[in-house]
Amino acid sequence: MSAELRHATAISIQGCGVLLLGPSAAGKSDLALRLIDRGAFLISDDVVPVVVTPSGPELHAAPNIGGLLEIRGVGIVPVAHVPSAPLRLVVELTDPVERLPIEGQCTGVAGFATPLAKIRPFEASAPLKVEYALRMVIDAGTQPMASHADLIQESRND
Repeated sequence: MSAELRHATAISIQGCGVLLLGPSAAGKSDLALRLIDRGAFLISDDVVPVVVTPSGPELHAAPNIGGLLEIRGVGIVPVAHVPSAPLRLVVELTDPVERLPIEGQCTGVAGFATPLAKIRPFEASAPLKVEYALRMVIDAGTQPMASHADLIQESRND
């Protein structure tokens, strides 16, 4: 199994992995904290190994930091966590965001085109927007798909 390390925060919402991406101090941990308060579980904060399995990419807890979340101004604290979850959605923390985004946006993660949502992290509604974006992915039955180059390489190996 191959792995790709990402500077990100990963959470699990009802068993579905969500990867929060953004530069340092973008609000990844803050948004994760608010989602955890709504019932999500932390997978990993700051460093996220994305492991490619036969069933697709999975988000894993990084060694030595599993279950620990950095809360700016408070410190590093233990929170409710799970060791891993299948990747279903990438959330890019950005400002500004499009009022009506293009449907079906994806981004590459570990060789997989993965559904993408762009959200302003410090809006009061940000946790709900993440949950709605994930619900839309689940309802559409969308899964991360191996990129075209990976499919060509895989067929050559058969």
